[in-house]
Amino acid sequence: MDLTQAAQSGLSLRFHSSSIPIQLQLLDQKQETHIDNEENQTEDEQFSILGHQVCIKRPRDNSSQSSSSSSTTSSSKRVAMDPGLESRRAMVRAWGNHCLPVADPEIHEIMEKEKQRQFKGIELIASENFVCRAVMEALGSHLTNKYSEGLPGSRYYTGNQYIDQIELICWSRALAAFGLDSDKWGVNVQPYSCTSANFSVYTGLLLPGDRIMGLDSPSGGHLSHGYYTPGGKNVSASSIFFESLPYKVNPQTGYIDYDKMEEKAMDFRPKILICGGSSYPREWDYARFRQVADKIGAVLMCDMAHISGLVAAKECVSPFEYCDIVTSTTHKNLRGPRGGIIFYRKGPKLRKQGMLPSHGDGSSHYDFEEKINFAVHPSTQGGPHNNHIAALAIALKQVATPEYKAYMQQVRNNAQALASALLRRKCRLVTGGTDNHLLLWDLTTWGLTGKCYEKVCEMCHITLNKSAIFGDNGAICPGGVRIGAPAMTSRGCIEADFETIADFLLKAAQITTVVQREHGKKDFLKGLHNNRDIVELRNRVEIFASQFAMPGFDI
Repeated sequence: MDLTQAAQSGLSLRFHSSSIPIQLQLLDQKQETHIDNEENQTEDEQFSILGHQVCIKRPRDNSSQSSSSSSTTSSSKRVAMDPGLESRRAMVRAWGNHCLPVADPEIHEIMEKEKQRQFKGIELIASENFVCRAVMEALGSHLTNKYSEGLPGSRYYTGNQYIDQIELICWSRALAAFGLDSDKWGVNVQPYSCTSANFSVYTGLLLPGDRIMGLDSPSGGHLSHGYYTPGGKNVSASSIFFESLPYKVNPQTGYIDYDKMEEKAMDFRPKILICGGSSYPREWDYARFRQVADKIGAVLMCDMAHISGLVAAKECVSPFEYCDIVTSTTHKNLRGPRGGIIFYRKGPKLRKQGMLPSHGDGSSHYDFEEKINFAVHPSTQGGPHNNHIAALAIALKQVATPEYKAYMQQVRNNAQALASALLRRKCRLVTGGTDNHLLLWDLTTWGLTGKCYEKVCEMCHITLNKSAIFGDNGAICPGGVRIGAPAMTSRGCIEADFETIADFLLKAAQITTVVQREHGKKDFLKGLHNNRDIVELRNRVEIFASQFAMPGFDI
């Protein structure tokens, strides 16, 4: 029997809650539903189920009616109508409100071990840093619950009024952090990483098969700028969907060979010319790149992922004066959450930079904004990570402070102090030093590979990463390591501390040499187990690192 038949037959349903009988009277829609309460000893309430009128009949409790307020009556009706509400509330709390140690002790235990590793170790990976507690809180917040495809004011889903406010604040702070005029520059803060930010730029401005040119990976470039192995295998998506040809560093000096770069660009004629890299320790000649880009009618793009903090603090040359598009990660030395960001020119084109009519669509205004925003969403990714955008806004607020500028100055000082300390110890550095936050140590003069050395360092609780040195076997067997200063500077290290770190690094190189001599490369890992020198160095490293504060969490 359906509800219509039930109504026609005058069927009543009875439920019990807290010993109070509740009667549901299914009514014919045609019959009169008004009931005179003065003539009936029941309280009636009507509502609809599947389009049919239903009447609730409750016996009156005359003894308590005189003292009850209308709000109390309304509340008791709600409880009476939904006797299982509290049990459902408890069920939500049971899975939704437990802290991590209770909800998943296995994961919590591993996370605590990672916390100890970070605290007791020396972090020298140039692309890593430590975030503040506020950034962590935003990342682990309820903002992760909201879907927000689209841009502020133009979302696919409703309920985004507060998300819009957060993203607009993030836009404003991003421009302010780098001293950019909102009439001349726009920004997209939604990319999930700098790699996806770069690919969004290519997707928005190019067609499949169009040409890009960036620094070769073994020379210090990034895979997302287009890279293929010596055997011709396309490694990154950018080299799969677009045609790439790299420029390189001078093998004798380690500096970018700008003359050969220009020569290659004139022959190859890429539509996007890329400057910026992931392991290049020197300044970039953006003016020279601008000249080349203008000659070939290319868009000039800078990936400043590694130096964005230095740019914001005005501790290095800024790409914004010369480039059309600038991308970056939001972590590294910006000390924000993991993600990407895209800046793009807008408004009238700068004819004083000699842009050719072939640049862009031939109009007098830049047309990057719509193309790049559409490429980010919906072309290459879905809804933004709102918790990340809020955390980024927090980090960018800090970037605009004098304290952050002092931090970046200390990062440079520490990197240069470490470089000087290693040079005094007869170590060979690519380009002979550094202008920024990182340096490249060429281990080939020690007869070592970056892979073996980084493993010894890891066992001694020093984390750095192997890096290709131009002219060696590249990604297969890198001949060096990349060392960065941002993370330990965030923990309060100064120049004297990096002198001590240089001693640790040299001792690790000596251990690596001994183990390789005694066990050879084939059985190298076996020689690391129960090695007394490694145990001794690890203890020294832990004592050293544990004296420094750890931002973001107590330990």
